[in-house]
Amino acid sequence: MTGSRSLSSGLRALRPAAFGVDPSGERMQRIRRSPNYADGVFRNPEGAPRPDGAMREFAKSYFRKEERVLRTPAGVVPVHSTTLADLAAPAASGLRLTWMGHSSVLAEIDGHRVLFDPVWGERCSPFAFAGPKRLHPVPLPLAALGPVDVVVISHDHYDHLDLPTIKALADTDTLFAVPLGVGAHLEHWGVPADRLRELDWHETTKVGGISLTATPARHFCGRGLRNTQHTLWASWVVAGDEHRIYHSGDTGYFKGFKDIGTEYGPFDATMIQIGAYSDFWPDIHMTPEEGMRAHLDLQGDRPTGVMMPIHWATFNLAGHPWAEPGEGTVSAARAVGTRVALPRPGEPFEPTAETVPSEPWWRGVALVPKGGWPTTEKTDIGSRSAERTVAGDGGTEKTAAEETVAAEASVAEAGVEKAGRDTPRDKAADTGDPESVPTG
Repeated sequence: MTGSRSLSSGLRALRPAAFGVDPSGERMQRIRRSPNYADGVFRNPEGAPRPDGAMREFAKSYFRKEERVLRTPAGVVPVHSTTLADLAAPAASGLRLTWMGHSSVLAEIDGHRVLFDPVWGERCSPFAFAGPKRLHPVPLPLAALGPVDVVVISHDHYDHLDLPTIKALADTDTLFAVPLGVGAHLEHWGVPADRLRELDWHETTKVGGISLTATPARHFCGRGLRNTQHTLWASWVVAGDEHRIYHSGDTGYFKGFKDIGTEYGPFDATMIQIGAYSDFWPDIHMTPEEGMRAHLDLQGDRPTGVMMPIHWATFNLAGHPWAEPGEGTVSAARAVGTRVALPRPGEPFEPTAETVPSEPWWRGVALVPKGGWPTTEKTDIGSRSAERTVAGDGGTEKTAAEETVAAEASVAEAGVEKAGRDTPRDKAADTGDPESVPTG
């Protein structure tokens, strides 16, 4: 027995720090009490993701040279050189978003600064010498970002929870809002327990004048060789005095988006995952068309607010061409007549302004698809007017999925007036101050 314990201790000593640790003690007891935990694992809202049974075929296609070329930019990605001066003046509208690449977003909302899924590392991997490497640099050093009130983590995968970034932020005064169980990793990396706000789905914590609510998502977790499903994954709602925003984290499409929109929306801006999708894992990541459907669900089937695509352009994580998520988002937005923001990495913008960044900037550095880029009647899809895709030289018709989304949105819009701020459940009237959830 002693020899066995010594071997086990030796193996743990060799475990990379980036793997983190499994929850234990009172934290694990709280996990077991969660209504979303059963039979030793966290459960998805619509059942477990379907096993694809074809990962060998995916691996073959992933490493084919002719397809590998399409999955990376052909030129230098145009990064906006964000500086502290860009972010020093308060947002005129009270809401400003700065996409830092992939799912990392700085949100300035009603006088507070929220940093979602910050990944400043060179690779999303437990190892410095291997794993998906950045396709563009971060827009500015983490130290130049300025003070952050709260860091929000959606789940513990490497492209969302980055060890070097968390260690750097652990030396600041920021708080961390994380899904249930993820706090174990952060404590292991030096974040004090009193700076953690660890939430189950539909639990809310308040930081200053904003509330942060963990909401359901359809995904999974894990950082080590064994994925124990002992840490939760989540999307997030952040609400201030005047504005509301939503960050999807990673998720497959599911009917729960409508429920989230009914209970917490509508939103001034949604940040929606639309990249790293594949037919090999259809239940855990969304295509651009599904992401736009999710945006409409969150807005009560009305093409209101601004949708910003995230989880693309920064890392090569799937088999689709590098520019495809951006192009798909443009087509899906035009099909339903909703506003979409297309900032370059590091480009601040205000979602409630008359216009938002709308240039398909990736076309200048991507391989041109067969038949050329689509042509459109209008190019400013970030304005408050709608537009549609037309067939032109190298143009494309709407896909069947886009036609379906457009039809559903038109029916909903025709029968319902524009949504107001009061939803069927008025948060202030029904619940009072958001609940502060203990660390666990």
